[in-house]
Amino acid sequence: MLNRRSVLLASLAAGVAMTNKAHARAAQPATPIDFDVPAQACDCHTHIHGDVEKFPFFAGRVYTPEPASPEEMAALHKALRVERVVIVTPSVYGTDNSSTLFGMKARGATARGVAVIDDKTTEAQLDAMQADGFRGSRINLATGGVSDPNVGRARFTAAVERMKARGWHVQLYTTLPMISAIKELVLASPVPAVFDHFGGLEASLGLEQPGFSDLIALVKSGKAYVKISGAYRSSNLAPDYQDMVPYARALIAANPDRIVWGTDWPHPDSSRVEGRKPTDIAPLYQIDDGRLLNQLPVWAPDAEVRKKILVDNPARLYGF
Repeated sequence: MLNRRSVLLASLAAGVAMTNKAHARAAQPATPIDFDVPAQACDCHTHIHGDVEKFPFFAGRVYTPEPASPEEMAALHKALRVERVVIVTPSVYGTDNSSTLFGMKARGATARGVAVIDDKTTEAQLDAMQADGFRGSRINLATGGVSDPNVGRARFTAAVERMKARGWHVQLYTTLPMISAIKELVLASPVPAVFDHFGGLEASLGLEQPGFSDLIALVKSGKAYVKISGAYRSSNLAPDYQDMVPYARALIAANPDRIVWGTDWPHPDSSRVEGRKPTDIAPLYQIDDGRLLNQLPVWAPDAEVRKKILVDNPARLYGF
């Protein structure tokens, strides 16, 4: 979608993107938090991009991100007053979850992980992942541009089969049309589905856009969680993304027990850009996560609802 490019262009215009160094640093919050963050709050969507010499990228990736270290993540969460974290393996590593595990081990008992697996991943490997703190597997359809409903249904079904014995969830980064296509499978699934980044909605299309009612229905049923994360991936209205307010409120109203929050730090740019090869460095978006977190009381004015979103729901979903 073009909106993510718009964010980067806005950052460039503000003079906060790339410096003359080899890499720009992953963003740190510029805005202080202006509400009481409850104890044991969790950032449910982050990535670690470790030293490329130790954690090489997957040859089939569609973009190449800049580094993002556990130390930088720790500084982020100290500023946000967030204690717990979920680290998700990004598409650039294929099914190699070692950079995610590196981040989890650096964080310790307050970290959980979401892995990327395939049919070559053995049950013994899943057992080891479980012991290490992984609690779900991710299907990333959006970054690869997968829109065929048959592919989505097959991949979701296969993931559920692998997850059901151990009670992990299946996390999906996809679009609303794909969510509509797999709705009945999600309703029948013995494990929860977790949809990244507002289910991939586009804020400019309105509450009546195709698929949003299906997302609401799945949340209401209790069979699916939604991460109210990465608002900048759905909206052009930086820095507060005011057009996301009705979507966030609608999802929370549907079932506040099935909503979790995340930064999407370090804000990788996985969009396809003309002239940029997959092996070219894609600058990280310079997003102010303090300002993003300060939107949560706008989306959820009730402190008890915010505690569900930040503490109780993540504890249930990720086993803290």
